[in-house]
Amino acid sequence: MVNIILFEPHEAGKSLPKRDERTVHLLKVLHKKPGDSFDAGILGGHLGTGRIESISSDGALTYSLDLPMDPPPRLPIRIAVGFPRPIQLRRLLRDLSNLGLLAVDLMGTDLGEKSYRDTKLLTDGGARAALIEGAVQARDTTIPSLSTYPNLEAWLEEQPWKKTPGDTFLIAPDNVRPVGAMANLPIRQCPVVLAIGPERGWSDRERDLLETAGFARLSLGKRALRTETACVAAAVLAMEKTGELR
Repeated sequence: MVNIILFEPHEAGKSLPKRDERTVHLLKVLHKKPGDSFDAGILGGHLGTGRIESISSDGALTYSLDLPMDPPPRLPIRIAVGFPRPIQLRRLLRDLSNLGLLAVDLMGTDLGEKSYRDTKLLTDGGARAALIEGAVQARDTTIPSLSTYPNLEAWLEEQPWKKTPGDTFLIAPDNVRPVGAMANLPIRQCPVVLAIGPERGWSDRERDLLETAGFARLSLGKRALRTETACVAAAVLAMEKTGELR
């Protein structure tokens, strides 16, 4: 579902080709015609409305933009996850972008399938396209930052969340010997970092590393969840516990 038409910064002012998916959506799905307006934005920039000015003989669409509004702020939630299956990764990136998370970190893990790290999504533009799709659904012009790490140790050593000063809530959602439950956390209006293992979970060695780094291992309930389900569930709980849903 396309809820906003996004343009790359270098596309502003240039006509859209006939076969561009945005042209097709505007003309064939929304049945727009010259003079009609639509929700629009510049990727990474402002949002507002667009107006179809004309459709040329070759089917190219000329438009104008009026973008007075700032995009909604990204939520102060970073999520790190062991590489999932590529087909899951595409959906996961779309959904986390749609929720408004600030950053997504992908990492190799002890028990994760090593071949998943070689997904072409990270090199052929598929990952970025999934993030943009999530933003489009949310009527947003911004997307999460996306980073990759060879393993958990490299991520913990870099501590990318330290780039923002202040207190940070470090949580490792994990149903194996948890010390509590995410649902029981008090509301704390501070950034949250979530570390979620791959489909087979964390190794005991990795659990020790997380605990040493200050991560609280907290349950998401009694069921074993798919990686993408655990990520979305943990993200929504983090949104609730930081007051973002209130």
